[in-house]
Amino acid sequence: MVRARPICVTSVDTSVEGVHFRLGDGWMSARDVGWRSLAVALSDLAAMGAEPGEAYIALGLPQGLPEQEALELMRGAQELAEQCGTVIAGGDVVRAPALMVSVTVVGWSDSPDDLASRAGAVPGDLIAVTGRLGGAGAALAVLEAGADTVSGLAGSAPLRAALGRLRRPFPRLSEGAALAGEGVRAMIDLSDGLATDAVHLGMASGVRLRIELESLPLEPGLAELAGACSLDPLALAASAGEDYELCLCVSPPEREAVERRLAQVSDTALAWVGEVHAGQPGATFIGARGEERELRGFEHHW
Repeated sequence: MVRARPICVTSVDTSVEGVHFRLGDGWMSARDVGWRSLAVALSDLAAMGAEPGEAYIALGLPQGLPEQEALELMRGAQELAEQCGTVIAGGDVVRAPALMVSVTVVGWSDSPDDLASRAGAVPGDLIAVTGRLGGAGAALAVLEAGADTVSGLAGSAPLRAALGRLRRPFPRLSEGAALAGEGVRAMIDLSDGLATDAVHLGMASGVRLRIELESLPLEPGLAELAGACSLDPLALAASAGEDYELCLCVSPPEREAVERRLAQVSDTALAWVGEVHAGQPGATFIGARGEERELRGFEHHW
């Protein structure tokens, strides 16, 4: 039984081994997979400003997966749930050809005015992102580069921090709730990379987001990690995804109020990275010399 509040929002997210994560072999533990799977779903609630309520987790378990691994996965999800005030209220377990974790989360609000959507940005708005970008993507790039690259960076503080961002992202729930109630016009979480998610926000609002790459807040040590993989750190920060930060649009007169409200609930700063313009809906990324950069984040193709 669930006691309802006036406004309910839901989100469903599914992760499949080999597509969204890799289990073991230095990538992720089963507990990391459980944590991450719930965090990804809760991040959608954060982008709406909803208070988390219940989560329902369906597991598809491949033959040969030890029972202990499945239990560890659920322990990881429960660990995050306790920190976020979420109740794992049910789910299902089935046999599957690969490990699959499907999470449905329910969020609550007392008024639609306290929630944000992707639609609502208008020309003249300022664009901001929370936190730092590129850490999770850098960790993924290092792991994909292979054992030599990983061993060459072994013990480095930037790699340890980046692996933490990849394996255990923390949804910006308190930040999202504070921002949604403080005049933010539009907001989205950065799951597929700013280069893709800014386009989604622009399309939903019918505007064009113009983002300055030099203004992006980079994860500490990103240049070192990107360099080890022969990647451009700014392009990596904009396109890699998996950061689960928030991107938001605010009218200029509300900028200081939004910053003050965020400071009341979090030590996470906002970086102001661009401006909303009229034009073809989507997003444009501007390089250091004023040139337009063609960037893409993760896109779902069927």
